[in-house]
Amino acid sequence: MSAVSIHASRAPLLEVTPQGLFCAAGGFHVDPWAPVARAVITHGHADHARRGSAVYLATPSALPVLRVRLGADAMLEALPFGERRRIGEVEVSLHPAGHLLGSAQVRIAHRGEVWVVSGDYKTDPDPTCEPFEAVRCDTFITESTFGLPVFRWPAQAAVFEEIVEWWRGNAAVGRASVVFAYALGKAQRLLAGVDAVAGAREIGPLVVHGAVRVCIDAYRAAGVELAAVAAATELSREELSRALVIAPPLAQGSPWMRRFPRASTAFVSGWMRLRALRKQRRVERGFVLSDHVDWPGLLAAIEATGASRVGVTHGFTAPLARFLREERGLEAWTLATRFTGEAGAEETAEEALPA
Repeated sequence: MSAVSIHASRAPLLEVTPQGLFCAAGGFHVDPWAPVARAVITHGHADHARRGSAVYLATPSALPVLRVRLGADAMLEALPFGERRRIGEVEVSLHPAGHLLGSAQVRIAHRGEVWVVSGDYKTDPDPTCEPFEAVRCDTFITESTFGLPVFRWPAQAAVFEEIVEWWRGNAAVGRASVVFAYALGKAQRLLAGVDAVAGAREIGPLVVHGAVRVCIDAYRAAGVELAAVAAATELSREELSRALVIAPPLAQGSPWMRRFPRASTAFVSGWMRLRALRKQRRVERGFVLSDHVDWPGLLAAIEATGASRVGVTHGFTAPLARFLREERGLEAWTLATRFTGEAGAEETAEEALPA
């Protein structure tokens, strides 16, 4: 299978190959989905960081998570945010994406032209990771996980307060509150947000699934302060009946859930904006909180780059590309990759973490 150009009207700085997004002038791939000689990684979710490559380049704060994800033998190199490194014929630098700890956008400069690969990103503030930074460029490769106008996020402080009130009500009648959230990124943000709500610590203990604890430990290794948590096996039945429990989606319906026989369940995701998906998750509550930008944030982030060309990937690609062409006058096209966004991809990613 031959390489496929991202855009046929000019010689591309990046192209799609069977292994992933390839920069021939630099001799590296960005977030390859198959083993390659050199991989530049935007962040530690398994749909972006795959095992088997010879060398990986990422930000220093991403390395503890990547070590868990890629294994003890993986060759990892660190490139601090904003520091420029010559790789082959191009200059590469990494800039905060705000998606989760250590998540980066990849800036590639070559002969006066600048391309930026966003990876996944969000522009809302998050105390558990570095804030998003708009990077000026000629061509911007953007995700579009929530690239439809229906996706608009409520104020996150209000969401955390709503979660705490739900937890308080359950604890009052002796029911554990089990929240399903992606183990890497979302769970740590949820833990920090809930812990910041006044009175939350008096309700009951914070309990986490083993896959979530592994990621919490990685965050702490990178210097992020998070509230104390316990395993379900460390607490009494009475303590568990007042607990807020954070578990990955794959824990739903598993034997692990038998520890909470009367639990009230909830799911935390941007997909909870859609009533049909709340029902599909078979939970009592759905809380709208995403580690991706919503529609207004997506458009604002693209505009802030100043890019005249935009490649759209991971999600609702065609609607966003069409909007950018027709309403914003940009040169925009869709970019097919092996993974298509948060729905499914990050749940598959949980399989790489221990229970």
